[in-house]
Amino acid sequence: MLIAQMSDLHVTAPGTAPTTAYDTNARLAAAVAHLNALVPRPDLVLITGDLVNGPKPGEYAALSALLESLAIPFRVLPGNHDDRAELRRTFAGTGWMPMNGPFLHHAVEGFPVRILMLDSVIPGSAVGSLCTDRLSWLEERLAEQPERPTVLALHHPPFDTGLAFLDTLRCLEGAEELGRLVRSRPNVRAVLCGHTHRQTAVAWNGAHGYVAPSVAYQIALDLAPEPPYRWTEEPSALALHQFRPDGTVVTHLSVIGDYPGREFSRKVRNS
Repeated sequence: MLIAQMSDLHVTAPGTAPTTAYDTNARLAAAVAHLNALVPRPDLVLITGDLVNGPKPGEYAALSALLESLAIPFRVLPGNHDDRAELRRTFAGTGWMPMNGPFLHHAVEGFPVRILMLDSVIPGSAVGSLCTDRLSWLEERLAEQPERPTVLALHHPPFDTGLAFLDTLRCLEGAEELGRLVRSRPNVRAVLCGHTHRQTAVAWNGAHGYVAPSVAYQIALDLAPEPPYRWTEEPSALALHQFRPDGTVVTHLSVIGDYPGREFSRKVRNS
């Protein structure tokens, strides 16, 4: 199974942008065209939070219009910039968006790999949480199909990334409990996150821990104890996760934009 992961889209109302440096709506449009052109085409697209930049009026309508041309099934979960009520209104007709309850958890079924979408948002805060109720929901879902290959997706990473400031804004409450739960369930192949605007991979409690780059803009890599918080001119990107029958998970960075390849000879020289 091939899963594409987009994160941190930061869509704005038409005619606006987070800064004059980045047209995030244009970058999402380019990402959708990029996904539609991939060969092989992914089976599913996961969008791991911060779909809009506010939330502000007009942003979710712009998001919906941009995603209309995506020719691949997709699922979304909220980030700290999102509004649960607006997400419910925007995706009310999909059949998969939960319309009741305090959180937007849901299971993605019908694929070789099962995906459990976790809502880690604390309204009004950039920090994430997996409280007792959220962890109970996850534990119940995992108990339903204990042998089936499973992916967990949430906006806030439950593990440190080495980006000092952003690690203070990760999923703090419930992270250790989630780690123990993942460690006890060898069928959990991967934990996929967003939030940091920087690709990071880590082996975490027996699973493939991964933070996706941002479709909107990247945060500069700086592993100093107290680094400045800087955007960088690195290109927009998404991730492609290949889940193989033997349990191996392979992740590729897929850069969005016009970067033509150059063919080379396949002949191998004798040395």
